[in-house]
Amino acid sequence: MSEKPISSLLKPTLETPFHIDFQWWQEHDPEWNAYLHGLLGEDLEKQLQEVGEENELDVVDPVTAEVSRANALQYFLAQKMNQNEDENKGLSLVEAIFREFLKNANLPLSSNELGTILDRPPNTILKTLSGARVYRGMRPVSTAS
Repeated sequence: MSEKPISSLLKPTLETPFHIDFQWWQEHDPEWNAYLHGLLGEDLEKQLQEVGEENELDVVDPVTAEVSRANALQYFLAQKMNQNEDENKGLSLVEAIFREFLKNANLPLSSNELGTILDRPPNTILKTLSGARVYRGMRPVSTAS
């Protein structure tokens, strides 16, 4: 019998970092890829096809000038989310959180941080992200597998 890691047994708190666990999402939802492509729009979808979805791109942090690698699909999704901030107003909590992760290159964020960014109650965010249902692969970083 395999034991769960201790971190997966701990109850998330307001400071627990969450992210989109793309591997988990791919394994549990056959529609994950169609959903993401549906967010892109025609122009970015065309650019993604030119680059190749599975390729990685060099991304330069505008603040630190640090260069990192990013999956092409995730890169173009971040571009879309940053271009259309007005479209993000009035979204459901799950959708707003999900788009924030896409926008920030899926960097881990706590419920407190998300609450500040989205102007939503951190306790509500925590209850949503730590409930029995996993929305679009959004899970605590420590339990990602």
